[in-house]
Amino acid sequence: MSDLDVCVVGETNLDLILYGLPKMLELDRELLATGLAVTLGSSSAIFAHNLSTLGTKVGFVSKTGGDALGQMALDRLAVAGVDVAHVSQRAGGTPTGLTVVLPQVQHRYILTYPGTMFEMEYSDIDMDYVRSARHLHLSSYFLHRALRPRIVDLFREAKEAGLSTSLDTNDDPENKWDQDLLAVLKYVDVFLPNDREVKKIAHTDDLSKALNLLAGLAKVVVVKRGSSAAICRTGDEQCSLMPPKITPIDDVGAGDSFDAAFIHKFLAGATLEDSLWFANLAGAFSTTQQGGTEAFRDRASFESFVAEHGKPVGSGNSFVKT
Repeated sequence: MSDLDVCVVGETNLDLILYGLPKMLELDRELLATGLAVTLGSSSAIFAHNLSTLGTKVGFVSKTGGDALGQMALDRLAVAGVDVAHVSQRAGGTPTGLTVVLPQVQHRYILTYPGTMFEMEYSDIDMDYVRSARHLHLSSYFLHRALRPRIVDLFREAKEAGLSTSLDTNDDPENKWDQDLLAVLKYVDVFLPNDREVKKIAHTDDLSKALNLLAGLAKVVVVKRGSSAAICRTGDEQCSLMPPKITPIDDVGAGDSFDAAFIHKFLAGATLEDSLWFANLAGAFSTTQQGGTEAFRDRASFESFVAEHGKPVGSGNSFVKT
């Protein structure tokens, strides 16, 4: 019998982050950065890494190119306690992907070479391994081009096996936001978009209308909103909660850290309010270091951060009818 809590199905790559570039990126000029970070990237891998450091037992299903970039990413996951034995490594073919992040004030350029994330197929997934977990999570829906036609099958089979499920779509690089996603949401227990994504998915600029649509599909919709109040909606009840006020160093991976903390508490049986509170803290804590996982490599620092910024569990922010 497996003691796996969460099986994460998703993409693997490293992030190359260049800090301090000029605001105007001019063509044919050599532009100098003031800082550099090479760290674990990809929404799925960041989620898996940070969820494992919180104490949840995590397994990872992905595909790499069997190259140095892929091995570096898997080594980082393994050090955090993530089981990477079910990652498919195909040497000699398409290389592992890489994301180059160029942070600017309040915004960032994100340049991604997809590599093997475009190639992972349903046949690469050991469904017995997935079924051995309590929970299934998938990130970056629109980047899984080969898997995407079968994602609905993946989630349906997980639900039939008794797993709870969660999904974070992240961005759609083609900006189409096609409606095949809605069929998947019927099998999603916790849906974790950000403010922009939830509106894009619902094809409306009205957040309330977007929530009304998506709350009729997924059981719980959690909307990340940066420094504004995060929203948790279930049925026709909703609560919102402000994150702690801090001065961020780097917001790369903050949303994935938020996701990991929410699912950690959700699986532990916490209320949705307290799961949202914990997620807000984790998202904020992630921004205190460069990259999406660096802050979580020090569990003691996170515990100190929670103690400093936390609220009494169960206090305030009650759900209200919408």
